[in-house]
Amino acid sequence: MDMSGKTVLITGASRGIGAEAGRVFAAAGANVVLAARSEDEISVLAAEIGPSALAVRCDVSRYEDVAGAVQMAVRHFGSLDVVINNAGVIEPISHLATADPEGWSKAIDINLKGVFFGMRAAVPAMREQGGTIITISSGAASNPIEAWSHYCSSKAGAAMLTRCLHLEEQIHGLRVMGLSPGTVATQMQREIKTSGINPVSQLNWEDHIPADWPARALLWMCSADADEFLGEEISLRQDAIRKRAGLV
Repeated sequence: MDMSGKTVLITGASRGIGAEAGRVFAAAGANVVLAARSEDEISVLAAEIGPSALAVRCDVSRYEDVAGAVQMAVRHFGSLDVVINNAGVIEPISHLATADPEGWSKAIDINLKGVFFGMRAAVPAMREQGGTIITISSGAASNPIEAWSHYCSSKAGAAMLTRCLHLEEQIHGLRVMGLSPGTVATQMQREIKTSGINPVSQLNWEDHIPADWPARALLWMCSADADEFLGEEISLRQDAIRKRAGLV
């Protein structure tokens, strides 16, 4: 798919799915805005990609940071065509009875409010020319998982935000979808493994899909071939979706 002349903003771009998405979209010709709290890591990635990449320090739990990243994308590359709300955390993994209220709230700030901030900042900048907004979701959005009350709740909320945005903005030409990638071989899975709690932590490393699979699926979701899924959540657990995205 040719993304030449398009600008893509990716949150949580310092590692995992976000970093791979930066590489995949850049390889397709896009300008990529790599947004994350880890300034050193995204600067290294931007240098690897080249002039088509811009590293922007951004804490998605702060609206002013997200709005600033959107403004920098438009100012530096002239437009904003795709936003991937990818930033998310799994820590602190804890049962409800012993959960740290501050840590629980911080996860909501990143996983849920961060998605809202991304949408709120991007929509006014994207309405005139249209574009695509994708939320990285999870099976945890619809299934309770032991010691993941913060993650399940925030992902469920983010999935509903995605549906609300589609309802309100499809008339303005915005394409809105969610991607549930399944378990991915990233640092988050190492943190889950370390916790030793619930069946997900018992999975072997080879059970997880590589991070470039969801990254490549995100690229496919920006094409007209994915239009039938607008307003919905796509799951990479489905073989049919993997085939459509060119992953098998």
